[in-house]
Amino acid sequence: MAKKLAFDKVLFATVLVLVGFGLVMVYSASAAIARESHSAWNPFLVKQTVAAAVGMALMFAVMHVDYRRLREPWLVYLLLLGAIGLLVAVLFAPQLNQTHRWLFLGGLSVQPSEIAKLVLVVFLAYQLERKPERVNQREVLVPALGAAGLMALLVLLEPHMSAALVLAGVTCLLLFLGGLSWRYIVLSLAIVVPLATLAAWVSPYRRQRLLTFLDPERDPLGSGFQAVQSLIAVGSGGVLGRGLGHGAQKLYFLPYPHTDFIFSIVGEELGLVGSLALLALFAVLAWKGAQAGMRAPDAFGRYLAWGLSGLLVMQALLHCSVAVSLLPSTGVPMPFLTYGGSALVTALVASGLVLNVSQHG
Repeated sequence: MAKKLAFDKVLFATVLVLVGFGLVMVYSASAAIARESHSAWNPFLVKQTVAAAVGMALMFAVMHVDYRRLREPWLVYLLLLGAIGLLVAVLFAPQLNQTHRWLFLGGLSVQPSEIAKLVLVVFLAYQLERKPERVNQREVLVPALGAAGLMALLVLLEPHMSAALVLAGVTCLLLFLGGLSWRYIVLSLAIVVPLATLAAWVSPYRRQRLLTFLDPERDPLGSGFQAVQSLIAVGSGGVLGRGLGHGAQKLYFLPYPHTDFIFSIVGEELGLVGSLALLALFAVLAWKGAQAGMRAPDAFGRYLAWGLSGLLVMQALLHCSVAVSLLPSTGVPMPFLTYGGSALVTALVASGLVLNVSQHG
């Protein structure tokens, strides 16, 4: 067994900075909306702080339990069945914003799609370690694509297309790193891209988003309102920004400034410098996650670290791309920053697992 070393302090510090920065930005972005509650405290900040405390506690717990326990077959399949069960159960939960994305338990809300992302990475890492030479054969491809496809289908039924695309993206990433043949990659793209386009086109609201993405100024006060206001926020920040807390777009101009467009608020208040600094933190997270995977003593740890750090960075890049209209408007959360307990807790658990892997070499 490999010797246990100290965890990666640079990665740990990066996660702490991201969490702290996220709390500051949630407070700033939600300030105007919070006033409507007539509460002495900002309710968004209070809930996010509680979620951060729970997530940090779970991160420390995960760091002190050997990650190799996760590769026990009974535990892997129990987690997989549990995640699929939650994705089925949420379809029968009460609607919120015309979607079935949250389970409500005793006053708390849980988003099963966030849990599914973590579980899928664990399952894929387990499959790739068991059969390293068979990544291009049905022994690996059938269970891997079957689990990912079932999860993505259930998430699409919520509907939550952006989460389904993230599940597909992390599956492609790990299979590619596991040695998937280029012919399968090209074949997958040839199938997935038309299907994703078709899924977007047959749904009226997704079709509207796609058309708006192509020309957001076609209807600046209607379907293009979010995209236009987001670009105004990012552009008005300039190099140094308006100053923390002094953004104007969060004052009922930009919808969902504390969730879907929190990066736009970062760009407006902290400018190009602040935005690049935030992206630099995610670059460090990607670098240290890749390093933890390369130094892992086994294939399971390698794919676990690569998959989880890739998952966090992928979501961050997708969120930023939406904010600057490089992608159609979607609900991909910015890890550590976007308001939402499920997203923050799962991001911290994922960080704890990567830190756990970094302790072994």
